[in-house]
Amino acid sequence: MAERARTPTETSETTNVAESTTSDYVPNNMMEDIEKFEIAKTATNDIKKKDEQPGQDPNIVWWDGEDDPANPLNWAPLKKWTNIMLLSGITFIVPLASSMFAPGVRQVASEFGESNEILEALVVSIYVIGLAVGPLVQAPMSEVYGRWIVYSTCNVLYVVFTIACAVSTNISMLIVFRFFAGCMGSAPVTIGGGTIADSFPPHQRGRALSIFTLGPVAGPAIGPIAGGFLSESEGWRWIFWVLAIASGVITVGQIFLTQETSAVVILQRKVKRLQKETGNMSLRSKLDRQIPGSEVLKRAIVRPAKLQVLSAISILMSVATAVVYGNLYLMLTTITAVFESTYGFTTGTSGLAYIGLGLGNVIGLFVFSFTSDRYLQQKSAKGLQLKPEDRLPLMLGSCPTIAAGMFWYGWSAQAKTHWIVPIIGSGFVGLGNMFFFMPMMGYLVDAYTIYAASALAANTVLRSIGGGLLPLAGQSMYGALGYGWGNSLLGFILIGFTPVIFLIYRYGEHIRTKWPLNLD
Repeated sequence: MAERARTPTETSETTNVAESTTSDYVPNNMMEDIEKFEIAKTATNDIKKKDEQPGQDPNIVWWDGEDDPANPLNWAPLKKWTNIMLLSGITFIVPLASSMFAPGVRQVASEFGESNEILEALVVSIYVIGLAVGPLVQAPMSEVYGRWIVYSTCNVLYVVFTIACAVSTNISMLIVFRFFAGCMGSAPVTIGGGTIADSFPPHQRGRALSIFTLGPVAGPAIGPIAGGFLSESEGWRWIFWVLAIASGVITVGQIFLTQETSAVVILQRKVKRLQKETGNMSLRSKLDRQIPGSEVLKRAIVRPAKLQVLSAISILMSVATAVVYGNLYLMLTTITAVFESTYGFTTGTSGLAYIGLGLGNVIGLFVFSFTSDRYLQQKSAKGLQLKPEDRLPLMLGSCPTIAAGMFWYGWSAQAKTHWIVPIIGSGFVGLGNMFFFMPMMGYLVDAYTIYAASALAANTVLRSIGGGLLPLAGQSMYGALGYGWGNSLLGFILIGFTPVIFLIYRYGEHIRTKWPLNLD
């Protein structure tokens, strides 16, 4: 006998982001008293579905009960973490590639007969600009056609363009292929938050987010350490060969070992199967918007831009992220020059100057992983309502921490103190970066749920623009102001964003509730 379509308790069909301030974060022991807030489990990743009730549309297809194994929230831990670890692997390599090449830039300039410092910086920055362009298409497509197909296609093309970088015969080819590699590599970085939202309820997302976020923040800091020695011993081309091999292995694992997590796609597949088994062509998914596919894609493509124009939360977060990320990449693209000119480091040993950033990132990772989910679990155990802003307390100290590191790093380098002193200063920059990026990504995932990929795409665009353009002005700024005042200027700008973060923490829920944004 064919499987019968199940019907969920009918509720509001609106997809206003403001819903996540209520239904997404209601403790389980209060569910029976507020049935009116129950919405699709996938749309919230948290609410359990009620049993089928009489008098409802029998053609609506939904999960087979709250424990349906097809729902990614109910997958076995091994299955979930296989997805997350492979995703985090490629998400680590993509940002790693942005800076791993930095110590070899002067080799490239020498080989191709280039002496323009801005062009040298562009070889690094163009990759980050590519990371800003890709999400504009990839995130919307993942919300319409699913995560897996976008991951698979973009990861394969990323390997292809990375190989093309390795065999480039002039600097123009290298810049073009670096740009397209960045475009393709942005897929896992952008869509990964959506996969985590698909697979984990809010109080379990912290650990997954900490591992996933490690790549975009720690990768750029760790890359030059390996890139410096590799370019010195084997030449700059081997940097790209190593990246291609590593990303190729992970891509094979991703294609064969991971599965689709998007509820929209999973339920649509279920609808097609039931239509074939029952002959009932009136069956439709609970998440089916009943509009043409072209219109669905059009709305999805417009969604990131809509967030950046109409959502105060998204705009403020994106601008702050662009400044923090631009500051990070400015440091990444100038550390080699600072330590070679000031302390006499070689191409290989200059990579060791990034150890401070890397250690700061690791410490920040453990702090966030330890505190985030534990805080939410303790609050839930007390019967208190959870909200996305609960991710942000650690973020309040991020910009002052980064600024302190910038002051320390800049003035100690200008005074030519022992080389360990500016490295320690850069460690505070790395620590502050993790305090910023991990809560930020967790907040966007929790606040925008099924549209997390679009929210992260909107954020990634400005973030990558900041990371790509600010380093181009780095040498000119340091030439005019010196390392001390140059880094101090950036530090003061970062401190200026602390009140912005506090406003989101204090009034974010009110803003999302009072001015809800319809993203459907």
